[in-house]
Amino acid sequence: MHRINPIPILCLLLAGQGYTQTVGQPIPAPRTGQNETDPAVRRTVPVLPLDTVLIRIDQRNPLLKPYGSRAAAARAYAEGARSWMAPMVGVGTFMAPYPAQMIMDERDKGFGMVSVEQDIPNRAKQRATQVFQQSKAAVEEAARGVTLNRLRSDAKQLYFDWLVLEKRLTVLAENRRILQLMKKLADIRYPYQQGSLGNVYKAEGRLYELDNMVTMTEADIERKRIGLNTLMNRPTVEAFRPDTTLRPTEPQQALPTTEDIGQVRSDIRRMDRQILSMQAGIEAQKAQARPDFRIRFDHMQPFSGVKSMMPTQFTLMGMISIPVVPWASRMYKAEIKGMQQDIEAMRYEREGMLIETQGMVAQMLTDIRNMRTQVDNYERRVIPTLRKNYDTQLIAYEQNKGELPVVIDAWETLNMTQMDYLTRLQDYYRMILSYERELEK
Repeated sequence: MHRINPIPILCLLLAGQGYTQTVGQPIPAPRTGQNETDPAVRRTVPVLPLDTVLIRIDQRNPLLKPYGSRAAAARAYAEGARSWMAPMVGVGTFMAPYPAQMIMDERDKGFGMVSVEQDIPNRAKQRATQVFQQSKAAVEEAARGVTLNRLRSDAKQLYFDWLVLEKRLTVLAENRRILQLMKKLADIRYPYQQGSLGNVYKAEGRLYELDNMVTMTEADIERKRIGLNTLMNRPTVEAFRPDTTLRPTEPQQALPTTEDIGQVRSDIRRMDRQILSMQAGIEAQKAQARPDFRIRFDHMQPFSGVKSMMPTQFTLMGMISIPVVPWASRMYKAEIKGMQQDIEAMRYEREGMLIETQGMVAQMLTDIRNMRTQVDNYERRVIPTLRKNYDTQLIAYEQNKGELPVVIDAWETLNMTQMDYLTRLQDYYRMILSYERELEK
């Protein structure tokens, strides 16, 4: 008997639009809702660049809006610092006898009295208080930068994680094509007793495992989309795609100085504004040593009328406070001393934050450089070598010189290495994003 060679039959089947499966049925690709891996569907979904995402977060995220309101409130309080106290008006009697007293003369009846009193604040104290209130608005504006940097960093991480997941989907699609090819080969060889039924089921099982990986990856992508829509204050179900051509910019290896870090970090700027606000508060407390003024006018009209020949009288009095006396100055002097200690503590804290950040950036640059080397090694050496090994085993199998389990083992090694490469690529992206978060790039 002549041995039938299935290779010509295989070539004819693979060249056509489809094939007749001998053992199993074709395994369709998994579909979870609206499958955006379908090219027809992807063309209808808009692409949202990262810059647009960051701009929308800055404009729409509700976590950023309270800072503007609090800054406006501080400015409104500052406007009220220049106001005066309301005048006091009083009506009463002056030198009037008690009832049932004997009145010897008409002028002993006393006077009716109208009194007007007005506090006159010290302008220097008002200006110092106004500057102090205005400084609080600057602190709130700097605090907004801290929250914005955190939200931008979260958005970048979600965005670049999504890009890695898109790469994973591409790898899975290629792996599915490879497994389907191996299963076709196994299905064609089985009737001619050139392969075992176990090989067919092994390839089919790997396809089902691959479907699970695709489902999990698509679910991860959906979570990233929901997270980005939430940050942009958009409906969570609104669809968009990332710009898959985007790559994070690898940082320069030059270590920034503490002065450079202090200029770009929003939390350092907020601390600087807090120090300035505390200094303005010290000036406002020092202004408490300045005196306040008060003026009072009293008008007296005699009850006896014009017959007693008593003239109408008035009293005009100016008063000044003496805040420098020990029992009055103790309070604002204690406030000044406490604020000075707070400023000194914040300066030490600022210096510590700068040194710590510089050390963290130095470590990040080292990690980024090492991870870049590993990623390059995967791209240039490891994956190409394992792909050649797989291609060699597949060709040997097609020529009846190899076994399907060996081909599947070669594919599994290649697949695991590609997944490991994508994990390291994701770690590499996250290292760059952590570096950018520290320096607020």
